[in-house]
Amino acid sequence: MNRMAKAALGCAGVLGVWSLLLKPRRNQPGWEKLEGVRFAHRGLHDINSGVPENSLAAFQRAIDCGFGAELDVHLMADGNLAVVHDSDLTRVCGKKAYIEELIEEALLDYPLMGTGELIPLFEEVLDLFAGKTPLIIELKVEGGNANALTDAVMAALEGWDGCYCVESFHPAVLLRLKERYPWVLRGQLSQNFLRDSEVGNLSLPARFALTNLLTTAFTSPDFIAYNWKDRGNWSLRWMRALYGVHEVDWTVRERETMEALDRAGVTSIFEGFVP
Repeated sequence: MNRMAKAALGCAGVLGVWSLLLKPRRNQPGWEKLEGVRFAHRGLHDINSGVPENSLAAFQRAIDCGFGAELDVHLMADGNLAVVHDSDLTRVCGKKAYIEELIEEALLDYPLMGTGELIPLFEEVLDLFAGKTPLIIELKVEGGNANALTDAVMAALEGWDGCYCVESFHPAVLLRLKERYPWVLRGQLSQNFLRDSEVGNLSLPARFALTNLLTTAFTSPDFIAYNWKDRGNWSLRWMRALYGVHEVDWTVRERETMEALDRAGVTSIFEGFVP
């Protein structure tokens, strides 16, 4: 065998292994209820109109306009689930505190962005959306609480009359869903962590694996939720071409971008405008 033939064989082998690593779960029932839905990022918020992100007002506005919503869930110190993006409440509430260290009664002291809106509990949001538009539920892992957070969210969703899927940046959430709650549509959130400077204490190998979706090998997601600006990532492109993986892109802030993603069959999470 000549050198070129050996090189070609080696490349084929690498490509084959890579393809196996990127194989998602396919044909899980339920995705058809999410197709064609546009999801308002943290609800249809508009702080200039007094409607802050991840508030009941923002979620009601999304429902009224016929949109689904994407939201973020944290596990609180008393076991309750709070819907808020940041663990550190400084940005959204104007004072320093960590949502994981608070209990339900303390939320009265943390209005959102200077409005009369408070951080809602997850169960309040579920009541609002019951029988209405779908939810993309992002689980925010802090301090190694992936299993406890996932179990609490799934307990809250038991018997709920609504359509939803669950996503997380943390592969441990997807693994928990795979092992304990296999009927749930699960998605891996990602972006180009090799470029992004806001990656916390992630090692270079971890950043490489997450950017290139290599945790798919053991989490078997139903969909990939990727930063739309990074959707040219080779692994994501390969998963689309080879497996037809469902793709959700975030966060879309221009109508033209959304329309282009619509044409590509991609589900959009949007904010900053009303489609």
